[in-house]
Amino acid sequence: MIVLMATTFTAAVGFVILAVVVGRLIKTGTAITISVVKGPVVTRVDRELVDIDTILGPPGEESGAAAGTGMVLTSSGVVLTNNHVIEDASSVHATDLGNGRTYTARVIGYDEHRDIAVLQLEGASGLATVTLGNSALERVGARITTIGNAGGVGGTPAARSGIVIALDRAIPVADDLAESSENLSSLIEVHGDLQPGDSGGPMINAAGKVVGLDTAASTTYAFSSQTIGEGFAIEIDRVMPTAARIRAGHGSTMIHVGPTAYIGVDIGQPLKHAPPGAAIAGVNAGTPAARAGIAAHDAITELAGQPINSTSALTAALVAFHPGQRIRISWVNQSGISHSATITLATNPTAA
Repeated sequence: MIVLMATTFTAAVGFVILAVVVGRLIKTGTAITISVVKGPVVTRVDRELVDIDTILGPPGEESGAAAGTGMVLTSSGVVLTNNHVIEDASSVHATDLGNGRTYTARVIGYDEHRDIAVLQLEGASGLATVTLGNSALERVGARITTIGNAGGVGGTPAARSGIVIALDRAIPVADDLAESSENLSSLIEVHGDLQPGDSGGPMINAAGKVVGLDTAASTTYAFSSQTIGEGFAIEIDRVMPTAARIRAGHGSTMIHVGPTAYIGVDIGQPLKHAPPGAAIAGVNAGTPAARAGIAAHDAITELAGQPINSTSALTAALVAFHPGQRIRISWVNQSGISHSATITLATNPTAA
């Protein structure tokens, strides 16, 4: 089983897996010794990272907390991480490991399909920054090191060595929380010990240059697990062009820049004999959907002229819009009667 390597904490459970990769299992390669890495290169890179902590769910309805890692791109506090680290967060804070200060983090933008997000640490200056390498130069058999906030415990990151076993990999991903699926591509696969909380951390070469963005692993980890499996990092050569577009404010059908639009529905699994579309499990009072008359167990079928045939299609369609915009929405109720209305998009209360 492959998991995205953020950690989600709840009151009842130490942590649970945020997302699971579906499809065939990735077979474990030849067993090797995975060692904990120390030394001046790792110590330097540690100071160029942040621990990311988020609160999940709308304000007043928080459902838990999550933790991950980020890489500092600029001395003024621009940080690179995975989208799944900050997804559905009502607040995001990051502790810079170079100066020990904790900052409020604002989400500049994200690409859900590539699992990339860029943050701005409010009021940051003089931060140590990562050195980027060239992932195209990596070869199968090369030694690498992964660094991250393993277990979400904060403090000095865990650094572990591994071996590159495949390049340009692609894996299908199903996100249990978002009830959606994606395909991640352009991945470096390593035999290495990635753990929950490592998401957003760096995969570095021997010179301490970042060649990948730690993202997923092939073993389901318990809180204290030391199990070794395959790890996956997005090639940094593929990450940085997307990060640059986000920082430049160039949104697209895949890249969202700025506050996230919100219609106020909870998506769910379609009921038996439900109409086609995005199944609605519930509607939040006082939201655009509620004011339009959408109710639980209805199905949204069209958004701004774009057909909607699933919950993931609805989520993807909203990426192109921003709060304050007026759009046309269509839905079908449980009796099969079609409705349409024009709504004004609100700001997502779970967007940092």
